[in-house]
Amino acid sequence: MLWPVETRSVSPVFVGRTDELDTLNDALARAAAGEPQALLLGGEAGVGKTRLVEEFTVAAGRREAVVALGGCVEIGADGLPFAPFSTALRALREALPEEFAAAAAGQEEELARLLPELGEAGAGRHDEQGMARLFELTVRLMERVAAAHPVVLVLEDLHWADASTRHLLAYLFRTLRSGRLLVLATYRSDDIHRRHPLRPLLAELDRLRTVRRIELARFTREEVGRQIAGILAAEPDPAQVDEIFQRSDGNAFFVEELAVAACQGSCTGLTDSLRDLLLVRVEALPESAQRVARVVAEGGSTVEYRLIAAVAQLAEDDLIDALRAAVGANILTVTPAGDGYRFRHSLVREAVADDLLPGERSRLNRHYAEALEADPTLVAADARVMRLASYWYHAHDAAKALPAVLDASVVARRRHAYTEQLRLLERAMELWDSVAEEVRSALRPVDYAESYPPCGCDPATTPLRYLDLMAEAAVAGRFGGERERALKITKRALRLLEDEPDPLRAAWFWVQRSRLVQAQARGDGWRELATARDLVRGLPPSEVHAEVLALAANWSMLHRPGPEAIAAAEQAVEYARMVGTRDIELHARLTLSGLKVDSGDHETGLAEMRQVLRDTLAEGVHHVAGRAYVNLPSVMQTIGRDREAAPLLREGIAFTRKYALLDAEAWAWGNLSDALYSLGQWQEATEAATHATRVGHSAKPRGAGALRLAHLALARGDLAEAGRQLAAARAHYGTHDPMPQQSLPLARIALGVAAAEGRIADARTELLQALEAGFPPGTHRYGWPLLLAAATAEADARALPAARPDRPEILDRLGKAVRHLTTGAPLWQAYDHWTRAELLRAQGEDTADTWSPVVTAFECLDRPYDLARVRHRLAGALLTEGGDDERDRAAELLRLAAAVASHLDARPLADAAARLAQRARLTLTRAPRQALAPADPAAALGLTGRERDVLRLVAAGRTNRQIAEELFISPKTASVHVSNILSKLGVSGRGEAAAVAHRLELFPAETLAAGTTG
Repeated sequence: MLWPVETRSVSPVFVGRTDELDTLNDALARAAAGEPQALLLGGEAGVGKTRLVEEFTVAAGRREAVVALGGCVEIGADGLPFAPFSTALRALREALPEEFAAAAAGQEEELARLLPELGEAGAGRHDEQGMARLFELTVRLMERVAAAHPVVLVLEDLHWADASTRHLLAYLFRTLRSGRLLVLATYRSDDIHRRHPLRPLLAELDRLRTVRRIELARFTREEVGRQIAGILAAEPDPAQVDEIFQRSDGNAFFVEELAVAACQGSCTGLTDSLRDLLLVRVEALPESAQRVARVVAEGGSTVEYRLIAAVAQLAEDDLIDALRAAVGANILTVTPAGDGYRFRHSLVREAVADDLLPGERSRLNRHYAEALEADPTLVAADARVMRLASYWYHAHDAAKALPAVLDASVVARRRHAYTEQLRLLERAMELWDSVAEEVRSALRPVDYAESYPPCGCDPATTPLRYLDLMAEAAVAGRFGGERERALKITKRALRLLEDEPDPLRAAWFWVQRSRLVQAQARGDGWRELATARDLVRGLPPSEVHAEVLALAANWSMLHRPGPEAIAAAEQAVEYARMVGTRDIELHARLTLSGLKVDSGDHETGLAEMRQVLRDTLAEGVHHVAGRAYVNLPSVMQTIGRDREAAPLLREGIAFTRKYALLDAEAWAWGNLSDALYSLGQWQEATEAATHATRVGHSAKPRGAGALRLAHLALARGDLAEAGRQLAAARAHYGTHDPMPQQSLPLARIALGVAAAEGRIADARTELLQALEAGFPPGTHRYGWPLLLAAATAEADARALPAARPDRPEILDRLGKAVRHLTTGAPLWQAYDHWTRAELLRAQGEDTADTWSPVVTAFECLDRPYDLARVRHRLAGALLTEGGDDERDRAAELLRLAAAVASHLDARPLADAAARLAQRARLTLTRAPRQALAPADPAAALGLTGRERDVLRLVAAGRTNRQIAEELFISPKTASVHVSNILSKLGVSGRGEAAAVAHRLELFPAETLAAGTTG
């Protein structure tokens, strides 16, 4: 029997919340216009968050928005990771099947980790970026689905969210930039105590300007009166409103409970206990309905009907009657999918669950576990595994719980939910000693220890060991960002291995510690890596041995390259091939080929690196291919082949973006910025560096992006911005793991900023610190620009009294460094000439003969800004010598340098050229009327004969195809020539190139006219 008032306990009138609803509707309008929105809705339990969301989503549906709703489960780590996102994505797929399929195309295997309906989740790769890759693909999926349709994504009850859900939400809020998408997340604010895991996330999101936070207040007395009137369908007595308002304090759910109790005549009989208030209507149900309520309360957030039936053990008619009574009393509600039940309000569920007796709770959990084991089809497969682990654990049956918990840890790992995996493995370690040996001996490493190398034993037949669990937990902690917990686990494991010596296992744990120490910014990781290397020395080849050698070689390449690193890399390749570990072999080959380039064997190293890239692409080893797409162009840049590197970097960016290799993409963007800077495409270089600061998962690639922005700002004369970006780069790099490829460019920028601000002493300090550290083999790419910057600073400061002390010593130290630094490639030979010329200028001994070979060297290189700078220096030397021919040639050189400086917005160079022209009474606005016999302008620009022919036709307005036909070359060759010309002129388009040709009078007017008519 149902009581009439119970069917009216939810007010049909939506009370208050006008401002909050306006905020949500405004956000929807913005999202529909293509400006994605992120909102957080907080409020205490029962204040009306769910009702507000319901009103808003109904209105959103009327405005043709697609609403996808997902809720966090109340059983926390025991629930399925990413559950709210999985539910919401499932709803989105059902609402927009074609759009969803198109958005997920090509990434179904990875996205299946969140949505199994997309197919079998691929084995994939587990590493520190595995979770980030999944996050990036998920955000892209939602942006693409929301490209044509407004989408409202609602995630409820964040206070119960698992760590992986919190991480994904934070990533979504930080990176959401496109799509007609509104994300609304709700949480219970009164549950967020000081140590609640959601608290740091809320603090982080509060700092984002793109996230709006709404706090739902309690009702006023007037609103309480309107709510009661809606529930009772009649105007309430004012005294009753006063009493309920006072007792509820304006909490909407408590108002409802008190109004119902008052209507039943039991208001005065209620105690002040919140628990009693929440249970009063449950206790008014028939006994069978109360029993069902207790069953559902212990089952989880939502419980499937068939599972309830299996646990409640009631006749079907009796069960239906009990459920009908609970639903009619608004205690339970039917789930949206129509296959199960949940409590209408979580506060009631918590009260019912808390009212269970200890024995009753464990018995219910046992019944749930037994029901799931008897019929696996009662719930979805992945959810079944997680819930079975929870039920057996709370049933206090260690023998059943241990394998169930381990099975759940495998599911969490498969989803890249490493924090949940770690928590489950820690639970397994807690249960380990409570389980009989025969139960443990039936478990196998092959099933539960995927990360841990077998170390010579057969994982399919060897029993699982406690050390295996510790190894898997350490890796889960590292991948999930729980590095402090992972460090403690490795420390305990190594202590255990002191009593049970096992060099391979110990070496493996030392490798993990090396990675964790570096990630925690506690050191460079070499002590730990060296310990691992000592442990495996002399042992037969193994996967662990090969990995240790490969990591040691890579560490040496970055920190101390040389013959020892090459030997380690060669041995790593050999061992990896012997034991069949392809990933390690490919990584070691990349390291080895890079070391060969650094040692001067350029062509061999490049050829081997190209082969590794081909192998990784053919074999689908995406993570190594991502590294190859970074390393191969980088070594090309090391020997000055930026024009070859740039298209390969763009190809690599497309590849790494496709497979969400975020750090590799960030490194590629940073290297592309370097290449574009060298090629005189500074606007594009700035955009590339900005991308590097945004897409990187780790700090160092973001630091590299900031360093490139500092370099560009310094060249443009924006010292304040250069200083800001330099500080950002230093913060990203940290001080725990110094590498020449980071410390030398940092010193160069710091030296340049100090010199530009007149702080010559600080500039010298930066130089001396770098000289003390030295220039290991392969660091000439970073060493030459630093030495050049220091020599230039000394030359520029020659007339300053503050620069005179210590000058001879500084110049002597610079000279020695120049003599010992490798040249190796034409670019660094040119830098050698340039730096020596600056040292002569610092002593007042440079002449036109000093600078002419430098200009000649750079005319053969694709570096228009460097060419402009040395032309400016040669112009100054020519003007000092003072002849008419020298004056004419200097004027032309200055015009060329000023044109490049103007195009690049290189203000220091532009100002220097203008000052020099002013002192010499030269004009930079147009070319001189008489021909300059000593210097052909086209040759001075570094143009070859063929490039001059192509430029003449470009200036005449010809297309690439027309140029090809006239010069009897292919359109592709014509395109290459045009690109080279644009770079050498320091311009970005054909129109600008034509303008430079006209301004410098490179071609007679009649030639251009003939070209136009011909």
